[in-house]
Amino acid sequence: MNIPNIITLGRILAVPFIVWAIASNQMEIAFAIFIIAGISDAVDGFLAKRFNMSSELGALLDPVADKALLVSIYMALGIWGAIPRWIVILVVSRDIMIVGAVIVSWLYGKPIPMKPLMVSKLNTVAQVGFAALVLASLGFGFDSGPYDLVLMALVTIFTLLSVSFYLVEWARHMSTIEAN
Repeated sequence: MNIPNIITLGRILAVPFIVWAIASNQMEIAFAIFIIAGISDAVDGFLAKRFNMSSELGALLDPVADKALLVSIYMALGIWGAIPRWIVILVVSRDIMIVGAVIVSWLYGKPIPMKPLMVSKLNTVAQVGFAALVLASLGFGFDSGPYDLVLMALVTIFTLLSVSFYLVEWARHMSTIEAN
């Protein structure tokens, strides 16, 4: 356990607080927690790289923290009615499909190496931007249009592209398994 991993655990522990803030209509608090979580993500990555504190645990925890935060925010905002439910379903389904594919590859004794694709990085940026804009507009009472529609379109496009690329790569990887 090192400092970057502790910071990442803090981000995971922030998830219930941000969900509570959204559910309680405390959008300023939700936005502040979201910003702090984003800064902590940058700080733990910087520390891990700059001071050679990278670890296997950190490599596992960091994407879990990011996904837990984003999925929870999207679900809470969708339930609250702040974003369309179809985009929540799209974002959550993508992550479930990717995790499911990874589990299936493990079960077949053919673990797939997980390396983030550029389209997935763009997807994450779009998801974070959209969530931040929605939280900020709700918290500070401004009209986010048409930027919310642009970001929602980008989230949709990048989510669909990302899951497509991952599933194609997974299918190629799994096609090397010999049939019994």
